[in-house]
Amino acid sequence: MLFNSLAFLLFFPIVVLLYWALPHKYRNPMLLVASYYFYMNWEPIYALLILGSTGVTYLCSLGIDRSQRKAQKVCLIIGLVLNLSVLFLYKYLNFATASVYGILDWCGLRMEVPHFDLLLPVGISFYTFQALGYMIDVYRKDIPVERSFWKYALFVSFFPQLVAGPIERAKNLLPQFKSVHKFCGDLMIEGFKLMIWGYFMKLCIAENVAPYVDAVYNNAMMHNGTSMIMATFFFTFQIFCDFGGYSLIAIGAAKCMGFNLMMNFNRPYLSTSIKEFWRRWHISLSTWFSDYVYIPLGGSRCSLMKHLRNLLITFLISGLWHGADWTFVAWGGLYGVILCLEVLKKKFIPIKFNGKIMTVGKVLFTFALAMLGWVFFRANSMSDAIHILQSMFTDIGGLYNGEGMPQILMCLCLIGLLMFKEIKDELNWPIHLMHSKSQVVSVVSTAMMIVLILLCAEFESGQFIYFQF
Repeated sequence: MLFNSLAFLLFFPIVVLLYWALPHKYRNPMLLVASYYFYMNWEPIYALLILGSTGVTYLCSLGIDRSQRKAQKVCLIIGLVLNLSVLFLYKYLNFATASVYGILDWCGLRMEVPHFDLLLPVGISFYTFQALGYMIDVYRKDIPVERSFWKYALFVSFFPQLVAGPIERAKNLLPQFKSVHKFCGDLMIEGFKLMIWGYFMKLCIAENVAPYVDAVYNNAMMHNGTSMIMATFFFTFQIFCDFGGYSLIAIGAAKCMGFNLMMNFNRPYLSTSIKEFWRRWHISLSTWFSDYVYIPLGGSRCSLMKHLRNLLITFLISGLWHGADWTFVAWGGLYGVILCLEVLKKKFIPIKFNGKIMTVGKVLFTFALAMLGWVFFRANSMSDAIHILQSMFTDIGGLYNGEGMPQILMCLCLIGLLMFKEIKDELNWPIHLMHSKSQVVSVVSTAMMIVLILLCAEFESGQFIYFQF
């Protein structure tokens, strides 16, 4: 069930009404049933996978809690191996076999490599990482084990953030299922406004720029560098508005029921460095890799060479998490290299450039680097990515019009509106519309935003981009 579908617009109000109408002891069971119904709308059989992941990590966590140290490690390893094996089977098996075939072919050894037609379950990377994070936290004794299977099952499957995050931590979300939430109109309104802005980002920006991006990137050899630059610029906002919009809808939907989910984006395109960019982009995943991969490897509290190694390993794994293709590995590796260069610069050239003009320059430079990185993320193959990058610097020509210049101009205006809000929030400008203290201003602004969505939205949209991860 998509957030931008008619089915969800019917499903969500019913769930919210039931949640507030039911006594506290019946709310969690209702949410659990609703969450599984939400997930089963894609493919009912895959509910068994999320149930299996839930059961394995629940039992292993109980085993960790009740065992001595050596047995705890065994339980942890069993939970990790079983969950990651399922993830590998559905997401990486064909990539691994194709890579092995390519290596053997390069060595002059030809052999048949099987291809498995396995449909990637929606959200498998997200709920797997969320469950594994809980189990590791129990092992580290950062949180107490959850003895109620049903509360833990709801933590893993909670429908607002089930299929594309945020990847919530047990210490934040699990206690909220035990609290008695009292209806608060202000929270409902706040959640509703977050959802509206999320729908604006997804339906008005991401979906309107998508046809242009697809037309250029899916026919890379037919377009010049100017069109590549425009398509990459549009994709830079498509990926942000697609995923950022989803996150806001998820956070807003949860808030309507009294739950607080973690922020997943914090104005990433206003970052002054790539390090800062990754502190602002997909925060739930970045912190997950930091806590469970980067720091266990040694983080920055080690020699310089090991620090650089840890950065590269973490971002290569992060790239692979995003997709089973060498383009994603290259994308992650690129960011790893850039971060290593930033570490070296800080150590050997500790010069700080201050001032407003320098800050603007650093923001624009970081944005340009992010744009170049997105080429690998969106390109259909490594050869396409290299061709696109070459064309952007060497093949300047006429701009591809796509669906017409009015459509391009509308997209640019909508992106401008988005960035105005981002800059306003970043600089704390005292301009408040939907969130104004004046009820009249707030209501009118919210109504105008809804009208804008109805006028500019592309409703014939596909899935959210991050569903494929």
